Amino acid sequence: MAERLTPGDPAPDFTLPDADGNEVSLSGHKGRKVIVYFYPAALTPGCTKQACDFTDNLDLLASAGYDVIGVSPDKPEKLAKFREKESLKVTLVGDPDKQVLEAYGAFGEKKLYGKTVVGVIRSTVIVDEAGNVEHAWYNVKATGHVAKLIKDLKL
Repeated sequence: MAERLTPGDPAPDFTLPDADGNEVSLSGHKGRKVIVYFYPAALTPGCTKQACDFTDNLDLLASAGYDVIGVSPDKPEKLAKFREKESLKVTLVGDPDKQVLEAYGAFGEKKLYGKTVVGVIRSTVIVDEAGNVEHAWYNVKATGHVAKLIKDLKL
């Protein structure tokens, strides 16, 4: 199981394809704070709720200096379908090889309906302007997470 990140750790840089197949890099956001959130699968109820919550609060987050990137193991085609169906404004990137998910400690054993399974651990990591981890939350709930995040960040 991958190591979880803690505040002060350098955030692993990544370059992944977005819903349009364009490359998005964490390092391309240097000088801004970035909320990188990891979710199991596009077009599922919990992940849809979370992505819609981020979209609904994008203006507030952007005005506070935060960019938002959602990472899942989905391919760009599925991300594009997800974005269109739900009118999402957040940047969605795909990590089918799960290398970034693992680098962030967002892939491994988790409990699902009482059983231990291996998969994406719903997580959110805040990366500061210098590229270091400012906050890291693991095993977050899809519903209410964005509101809690905004409260924790005092926005």
